[in-house]
Amino acid sequence: MTLSHNERSAIERIGDMPMLDEVRQWVAVNSGTRNLKGLATMAGLISDAYSTLPGTLTLVEPDAVETVRPDGTVEALEHGRHLHLMVRPDAPVQMLFTGHMDTVFQVDHPFQESRWLDDGSLNAPGAADMKGGLALLLAALKAVETTPLAERIGYEVVINSDEETGSFSSASLLARAAKGKVAALTYEPALPDGTLAGARGGTGNFSIVVRGKSAHAGRNPDDGRNAILAVADIALRLAEARSPRLSVNPARIDGGGPNNVVPDLAVLRVNFRPAAQEEIDRAARAIETAVAAVREKHDVAIEVHGGFNRPPKPLDAGAEKLFGLVKQVGADLSLDIAWRATGGVCDGNNIAACGVPVVDTMGARGGAIHSSDEFMIPESLPERAALSALTILRIAERGHV
Repeated sequence: MTLSHNERSAIERIGDMPMLDEVRQWVAVNSGTRNLKGLATMAGLISDAYSTLPGTLTLVEPDAVETVRPDGTVEALEHGRHLHLMVRPDAPVQMLFTGHMDTVFQVDHPFQESRWLDDGSLNAPGAADMKGGLALLLAALKAVETTPLAERIGYEVVINSDEETGSFSSASLLARAAKGKVAALTYEPALPDGTLAGARGGTGNFSIVVRGKSAHAGRNPDDGRNAILAVADIALRLAEARSPRLSVNPARIDGGGPNNVVPDLAVLRVNFRPAAQEEIDRAARAIETAVAAVREKHDVAIEVHGGFNRPPKPLDAGAEKLFGLVKQVGADLSLDIAWRATGGVCDGNNIAACGVPVVDTMGARGGAIHSSDEFMIPESLPERAALSALTILRIAERGHV
């Protein structure tokens, strides 16, 4: 397909945008999810950058989130604010674009600086995941705004501060922003060769608190109720629910004390990865069954905290149509766009659960994310910005995916 005048003009504009400079400025800021000061700095920088777009930009306060401490108590968990931009809410075509400003690299992590690798890629914390994606999204939207088709499309941009820990304080914002949208694009990184993530499984995280009764391990152990044994029993029972479509990972047990005391407290942390809604239902039944059986067998009190915060994201008809459009745009840009299923999760799961077609790896090409070897391929910035801009323009022109 031949590119239109508007499309060629948009691509030319992208070539003049300082995406790499923005990425290098942003990766210099540690914005780990728990680093509230760093997140505030990052929120200020991206607010300044995105304020060049039309519309109303606000920094939204995070929703209240609780966490279970190792001692079994529940406390509030602070988060950074989330960027929300709304542009032309009355336009006939509405889209959603999402990204995140947080990284997995906390304030005391040794990976804090960027460097160039011999192959020309940029090794930096958050370069691919996803400060590169934030830069190229901005470039794509700026390019779209220079075309006559801009008036046909309205959009919301959500850049949250807690994606790396499950988007608990931004989930409601994402759900509100997804309402009424014909499609969504999310800027997680593509693989180094440009492959996108297709279908995704879901995830659920639970903290199961067991309270037993302490006693002397030598004098009267039978008077105690061993919380460690009880919580281990729960872990083993839950592990039996594993299947090819449901991963169960008992990841950690907090609790215990001196060797001569029967422990009266333990906390089990367990992660589930369901491939479909029916696996969520099966996992929920497994938790209920295991807790009931262990409560009776060990004579302990049990509290279950947590839930399935990211539903599975199947590749349904709407998503396939959107992927097909992105693939065609890629072909017109001489890019071979492919996708494959993945066990990872992201905000694309949340958006798909709202019934909105989404491609969630429209970001920069890169790899080794969540490690000190993370890298971003700089030439992918204008490449993927063009892919986004043309996808948006074609949706604006059609009025649908």
